[in-house]
Amino acid sequence: MAYDDQNIFARILRGELPAIKVYEDDQVLAFMDIMPQAEGHTLVIPKTPAISLLDLPAEAAAYTIQVTQKIARAIEKALGVDGIILMQLSGVPAGQTVPHVHFHLIPTNVHHLGKHAAQMGDQEKIKAQAEKIKAALES
Repeated sequence: MAYDDQNIFARILRGELPAIKVYEDDQVLAFMDIMPQAEGHTLVIPKTPAISLLDLPAEAAAYTIQVTQKIARAIEKALGVDGIILMQLSGVPAGQTVPHVHFHLIPTNVHHLGKHAAQMGDQEKIKAQAEKIKAALES
């Protein structure tokens, strides 16, 4: 799938649509989510055109996560929160709704969002999945 330069984040980057910005430099933009999952929900996006994390060049990914960490610290300090959920959805099947890679910083407790860590998984199945991932890393 080719990058769609008419997606909402590309249009924000070009200044065609408004955004409540909290940080911007030559490589990254951070702005408030207008459909927040919690107070202070912030998005961090690279200016590099990439649909998902898997499309983003390693250098841009590294820089974007460094800025994401910086913004997370600022959110904790500014809002007096002790925890932030970092979420990145890659691909429509994973729930990605805007086809431009982005990181969500959601200041909240994951236990407030639902059934996180509510039930132990099948350990043998988890081990088998880990082995498949390890094998993929080695190939």
